[in-house]
Amino acid sequence: MKAILTFIAVIFFTPTAFAQNSTKEVKVETITVSIEMNVTVKVAKEIKTETEVARLYMFKNSRVKKALAFKTKRNKSKMA
Repeated sequence: MKAILTFIAVIFFTPTAFAQNSTKEVKVETITVSIEMNVTVKVAKEIKTETEVARLYMFKNSRVKKALAFKTKRNKSKMA
């Protein structure tokens, strides 16, 4: 019974949904504006190079793995 009522509802509401008047696209007027580009580029005479030291760890993500591998006192399974 429920399937029949659902089927009738779908058959009734589908044409009404398609029968709605869709709004037409509104055309918008575009305005063009000219732009002047006045760009000055300053060239640096001296180029400074900075060297930084990066730390290398033996294992990838060692801190994260160590933090995630903690154990609590209540981790052990108990016998009932």
